[in-house]
Amino acid sequence: MKSDMPPRTRGGYTSTAPRRRPTGSERRRRVQLREVEPEHPRHDKDETEEVLEGAPGGPIDRCILRSFHKHVAAKIWLGEDRAPLKLVNHGAKLQLWELDVDRSRIYETVQRSGLAPLISCSHRVASRPMLSAFCERWQPETTTFHLPFGEMTITLDDVASILHIPITGSMISFSQPLRVDDANALLVELLGTTDVEASRETEQCRSPSVRLQWLRENFSTITDVSSDDDIDFATRAFLLHLVGCTLFADKSATSVGVVYLELFRDLSMVGSYAWGAACLAFMYRQLTTATRFEVRQLGGYLTLLQAWIYEHFPEMFSSPDMAYIESRPRALRWRPHVIPDSLQSLRERLDRLQISDVCWEPYVDHRAEHPFPDIAWFSGCIKRGLVVEPYHPERVLRQFGHIQTIPPRPFAPPRPDRSILLDQYWERWTDHVLIDHSRGRRCHYSGESVAEYMAWYDRISHRIVQPPHLRSGFTTDARSSLPSHTASTSDSRNARALRLLRHVISGGRQQSGDYFWGALNEAHSILAGSDETSASHSTPSPAPAAHSTPSPATRPFFCPPTFVYPPPALVDPPPAAVDPHPSSPVAPPAPAAGPTASTTVYVRSKRKKKT
Repeated sequence: MKSDMPPRTRGGYTSTAPRRRPTGSERRRRVQLREVEPEHPRHDKDETEEVLEGAPGGPIDRCILRSFHKHVAAKIWLGEDRAPLKLVNHGAKLQLWELDVDRSRIYETVQRSGLAPLISCSHRVASRPMLSAFCERWQPETTTFHLPFGEMTITLDDVASILHIPITGSMISFSQPLRVDDANALLVELLGTTDVEASRETEQCRSPSVRLQWLRENFSTITDVSSDDDIDFATRAFLLHLVGCTLFADKSATSVGVVYLELFRDLSMVGSYAWGAACLAFMYRQLTTATRFEVRQLGGYLTLLQAWIYEHFPEMFSSPDMAYIESRPRALRWRPHVIPDSLQSLRERLDRLQISDVCWEPYVDHRAEHPFPDIAWFSGCIKRGLVVEPYHPERVLRQFGHIQTIPPRPFAPPRPDRSILLDQYWERWTDHVLIDHSRGRRCHYSGESVAEYMAWYDRISHRIVQPPHLRSGFTTDARSSLPSHTASTSDSRNARALRLLRHVISGGRQQSGDYFWGALNEAHSILAGSDETSASHSTPSPAPAAHSTPSPATRPFFCPPTFVYPPPALVDPPPAAVDPHPSSPVAPPAPAAGPTASTTVYVRSKRKKKT
């Protein structure tokens, strides 16, 4: 009986024979052919294996940093450079929508949500070179900054202390990405817009998003005299505008996703979410994206990142606000400013960082108002919607005041579609904190680690970003080795004086008057050059050796200075060339061709005293 099936084509010829199953020997032969001649050969197999074994400049062992060959630091080491990142910062836009006394009902709801501190603590200025330099040291596998002495990161304790927003509660979860039609429906239901207005706005954004300006134009005029529904619409619009400008600022720079509007459906439940954990997960993802060489922009809540740098490196970058009180968020402790250094100079400064240059526990004075949260010891995954990032406190034990040990390998985050399991894991966070054995012992001194930690870290990390052959050469040691006619001392004097004064300012108003007087006197000596001209000129210094001010160059870079206070009578001593008790009347000496070093110092100090 002939088959009614149409003929099949096999290997270029037509066959009408019925199909039969291949035998075992044929299957084994096909497997061998696939192993010998793969269908899609990979020409970069050897290159991938070579990168996995090590990378130029480190890491030697790529068991941790598996994707380092795509990192911007790997490109910089090979001679390619990247300009400072463009920053997405909406600190100034928050001032365009103020909640005054006519909108007290809206402000009361915002305050109950726990997000009210974001209104006042957002920085209006962000430093592109500083944030770009730290972004080059972020490693996605460990979600930490890799510095010359070890790892550091932004913890949940940092978020709670800097922003004063909730870090406990329900995770912010989205089951799936929001479609444009669903976004239009949410705008009509929760903001009271018409279908035409909602469609027009999402079409202009070309995504399920709305412009921040559109929110201000349509809802900022609603006051307490409006209807209850209008006040609820305006409150949801303000909260959407607030999180779009702060916690979840994306690279669109002008819009915010409508998906967050679902979180404000029940205004009484807004405070039940872990906003701080979601903000941290989103910041981790933005830093991870910015580590790719082709990326030119950095999103996320940059106030959190910038304030974290100020807190942990106060002597290097910060400018404190003397009027700050500890009951306010720590983001308000600092006056944001643009770092005048270039990106290359900041790379070299970070390459020279030491353990003593870091403030490992910056919130000691803040604990009375804001105790340490136990959830900061949580070890697992944090998320914001479909963004899931690992959180590893065991890699930064020194930031918690404990001795740093060699941490276990970082775990890869699970798939975002397993959101229910992640939510249950987070809800039982008390079962997933580091046990006492994993936390280790308390530090005897700040930044302490076990003896074998640095050898391990040097093998698995990329500690230095700027290649040695591309450095500027103007380090502290290089300046001291330059000849006197080549070295420029004005910038080094200014830097030393600024470091000294910055330390005094950061100490607050509780310091004694003698401390201030000694600091100002030493800064004046540095700027006047009295501590260096005596070594570079033959004319001796007029000040007696017993009351000479020690040179700050002999101290550690970030250690508090020790002042030696001279008596008031010796602040402005007479010039060495004038004899205060002449033995016989003689003619005054002829004026010199040019002022000597000691005369110049005397004239400057005299003018300063008269002023």
